[in-house]
Amino acid sequence: MKPEIELPHPPAVVWKEGRLWLLDQRRLPTETVYLELTRFEEVREAIRDLAVRGAPAIGIAAAYGLYLGVRNAPEADETGFWRELRRVAERLSASRPTAVNLSWALQRMVRRAERMKGSPLSEVKEALFQEAEAIRREDAEVCRRIGEYALSLLEDGMGVLTHCNAGGLATAAYGTALAPLYLAQERGWRLKVFADETRPVLQGARLTAYELMQAGVDVTLICDNMAAAVMQRGWVQAVLVGTDRVAANGDVANKIGTYGLAVLARAHEIPFYVAAPTSSIDLETPTGEEIPIEERPVEEVTQGFGKRTAPEGVAVFNPAFDVTPAEYVTAIVTERGIIRPPFAEGLRRAVGTTE
Repeated sequence: MKPEIELPHPPAVVWKEGRLWLLDQRRLPTETVYLELTRFEEVREAIRDLAVRGAPAIGIAAAYGLYLGVRNAPEADETGFWRELRRVAERLSASRPTAVNLSWALQRMVRRAERMKGSPLSEVKEALFQEAEAIRREDAEVCRRIGEYALSLLEDGMGVLTHCNAGGLATAAYGTALAPLYLAQERGWRLKVFADETRPVLQGARLTAYELMQAGVDVTLICDNMAAAVMQRGWVQAVLVGTDRVAANGDVANKIGTYGLAVLARAHEIPFYVAAPTSSIDLETPTGEEIPIEERPVEEVTQGFGKRTAPEGVAVFNPAFDVTPAEYVTAIVTERGIIRPPFAEGLRRAVGTTE
């Protein structure tokens, strides 16, 4: 299951021999286990249960999931095929509400199919598969371009703080926020990375620290509540995070805890950069107030990884994401360039809309 690009860690999403293989990220870093999926319901469950996570990887998995959902649909029943295509797309789209890449990828797949209405359904199915393959391949190139632009904002020897996991495990290859760190490593730079553990599911501890260590990057793991201390000591010169959705005004939804980092960065006069593929920009959402925020099961907080750490019956608030207001964002880095405040016009240009 080797990808086209050599990675220092196992790839998150692989298509091989008619099956979708997803790296079960719930088992990292101690076990490397792939889920072998052949039905769209399995893909939906993997997305919902965080076996695959990270906005771009979710979109890629969903694209393959849509193909799996109609691959065996009878080709003699054209009306039934299109009805099933819409049903599968809706079911997959509902699996997680915040990451806009999910709906973006599914809408792209459906549009590809609809352009072929009237063609034999066997050809429509093949076109869907090829579109999923294209989404995966394009993501790797998009992430590398994001990395190049983001690297121009950094300098050799800097301290960089990141949150959650926006690396290769969250995408097809390089990641978004971690892409410049990989490119810096390739060029012999010596960045010092601080990775927040990212409560309550510990994506920073289990995934970011894991993949950066695999690549030989100098990474130090810290608890979320230690970020202010490392900033105060002058160890951090930039904060670099990914995103699950960027609203039209530049408000950014990302893993819970990101907003607090942005406020801390402002207090310490540290630039706060957001790495965002254009597929994460949602011009249909005016501000962050309209972004739906997923709430996760209370057990993630009270019984993390199977051990009870809170009294039974305690009330729990467990949002998976928060929204960082645009005023706290220094720049948004896309595959088409660096966007600085005010963000609205630059975001429209980035996605090819100037109206």
